[in-house]
Amino acid sequence: MTRVWPPISVIMPILNEERHLRDAVHQVLSQQYDGPIEVVLAVGPSQDRTQEVAEALAAEDPRVRVVPNPTGRTPNALNAAIAATRYDIIARVDGHAMLPPDYLRVAVETLEATGADNVGGIMAAEGITPFEQAVARAMTSKIGVGGARFHTGGEPGPADTVYLGVFRRSALERVGGYDEHFLRAQDWEMNHRIRKTGGLVYFQPRMRVSYRPRPNVKALAKQYFHYGRWRHVVARTHPGTINMRYLAPPAAVVGVAAGLVAAPFFWPALILPLGYLAAILAGSVVTGSGLPAKSRLWLPIAYITMHMSWGLGFLTSPPSLAKNAAASLARTQQGTGANPARQG
Repeated sequence: MTRVWPPISVIMPILNEERHLRDAVHQVLSQQYDGPIEVVLAVGPSQDRTQEVAEALAAEDPRVRVVPNPTGRTPNALNAAIAATRYDIIARVDGHAMLPPDYLRVAVETLEATGADNVGGIMAAEGITPFEQAVARAMTSKIGVGGARFHTGGEPGPADTVYLGVFRRSALERVGGYDEHFLRAQDWEMNHRIRKTGGLVYFQPRMRVSYRPRPNVKALAKQYFHYGRWRHVVARTHPGTINMRYLAPPAAVVGVAAGLVAAPFFWPALILPLGYLAAILAGSVVTGSGLPAKSRLWLPIAYITMHMSWGLGFLTSPPSLAKNAAASLARTQQGTGANPARQG
C-alpha cells in the first residue's frame, strides 16, 4: 500500500536575504518528500533586492507565496506567514538555512512516532573564514553554549527547545502563535508555552541544518548581547525557567569586572579575571583540535566574546521588557489578543 504523506506548510521570515533566499527556497522545494509542500515567505522592508527575489520565486512556482511583514520583526513575520498557511503541519525555516534533503520526511516520521507538537534538530554551525570556523566550533561546544543538544548534539528525546521546528498547527493554535513582544528568544518562549500546556517538544538529531556564524567580533558580540538580554526577559516572564547554564555568563562578567576593579587596591583579586582567561585558553586548546592554526587563534576570542556579551546583555536587560512581555502573555491567555494561527 502506498504511503500517503501529509501536506506541509513551510514558513520563512525574510529580511535582507537576497544572497541566500533563492538557494534556501530551492532546498525546501527539492525535499525528498512525497507530500504536498507550500512555502510562505513573510518579507520585511529589506535594504537589498530581497522583495524582488521573493516575488520572482512566487512567479516561477505556484507553491510559493509572498506576504508582507511591514515591521521587519521576526515574530511578526512568523505569525503573518502562519496566518497565510493552509496545512496542519507547519515548518519554520530561515531565509539562509540549508536543509538536508530528508529534513521534512524525518520531521513527519518523528511527529508521528512520538506524538510531539514540535520536532527540531541541530543548528549545525559551519564556517568558511578562520573567524567563522572558530565561532562554529565555539557554538558546538559545551564551553561556548552549555549542554543544549540543538547546539552540541546528543540522543533524540524530549527537550526544552529545538532549532527552528516543525509544528502541529493545533499546538500553535493552542498557545496563540509567537509572542510578538519577543524580538529574540521567541522560539524558546513559545516552546515553553507548548510544554506548559501539555505538549511535547522533541529533539531529533537527524534534522541537521547548516548555519553560518557571524563574520566578525562586532556582529558576534551584538548577537550574543541580544541573546542574553532576551533570555532574561523569558526568565522574568516565566519564573523557574532559568538554570545554572544561563547564569554562568553573567557570573563570569561580574567576576571579571569585580577582579579588575578591586585589583589596584587588592592585587590578589586578579585571580578572578586571570583564572577565567586561563580556563578559556585551556578550553580552547582542548576544543580547538583539528582546526586550522588561524582558527585556533580566534577560538579564545570567540569564547570570550560570546560569554561576556551574553552575560552583559543578561545583566543589563531592562525590567520593563519583561513587564511588556507579561502583559502580552496575559492578553494571549485571555484570548483578547490576535491569534495568527487561527486566521489561516
